[in-house]
Amino acid sequence: YARYSRAIRNEQLTREILELLVRLERVALARYESGVAPQQDVIRAQVEATSMRSELVMLESERDGLQATLNGLLSRRSTAPLAEPERLRPIPAPVRLDPDTLVDRLRGRNPQLFTGDARIRAAESNRDLVYRNRYPDFAIGVSPIQMGSKIGEWEAMLELNIPLQQQTRRHQEREAELMLSAARQQNEAAANRLIGELFENLAGLKAAQRVELLTTTRLLPQAEATLAAALSGYETGKVDFATLLDAERQIRKSKQDALRAQADSQARLAAIERLVGENL
Repeated sequence: YARYSRAIRNEQLTREILELLVRLERVALARYESGVAPQQDVIRAQVEATSMRSELVMLESERDGLQATLNGLLSRRSTAPLAEPERLRPIPAPVRLDPDTLVDRLRGRNPQLFTGDARIRAAESNRDLVYRNRYPDFAIGVSPIQMGSKIGEWEAMLELNIPLQQQTRRHQEREAELMLSAARQQNEAAANRLIGELFENLAGLKAAQRVELLTTTRLLPQAEATLAAALSGYETGKVDFATLLDAERQIRKSKQDALRAQADSQARLAAIERLVGENL
């Protein structure tokens, strides 16, 4: 869903940049017709706009592919319409992303660790059964003996199994202990691997949030100011068209970086929730 939202918003951004390029082309054409700018400026604006239209086609294809994937996950027809995402869900407060708390929740609720705990319990039960073979096994039975229509006698049975094959029993006990030890080690290794994934995604989430904050509060305003200054300077002949195009590319890159950071934050949050087995 985060990737789908990013594709939609990236497509909207590309359309906005395309409109901006059309405006720049008009400015370049007006200056060319006035004889104060070379024809190359107009051509470069047209090439840049064509490149944007080509990228727009690729973004539309990506959006359709992600829409088909989402419909498949929802057991719907691949071409079924989907509403455009209105907003992304907020990232939980830092107190809800405390690493120690999340590790405890992971150990208590992760489905993979549930499976490992079940294997350990099965290995413990098997070991206990094997150790019971150390002791003699008694079996007592009583049954009636019928004579005609009456029960004339009773029969008692006593069965005693004595473990005489000690070497075989010891091998079975060792095997049971090794199977239990292996189950515990596998579960601990799985827990360590999952905790490593948890910390990796927590670090990635924090980095994505920092990138988004830096981009939206500093880089993007600076890029917008640079574009406005470059456009004004080009109209008055103080800067060339290449500088104007560089300013346009910078503002586009800043907005794309912000979208990428937002999508990455959502993906990291989903990965953390998958690891801890519940919503945050």
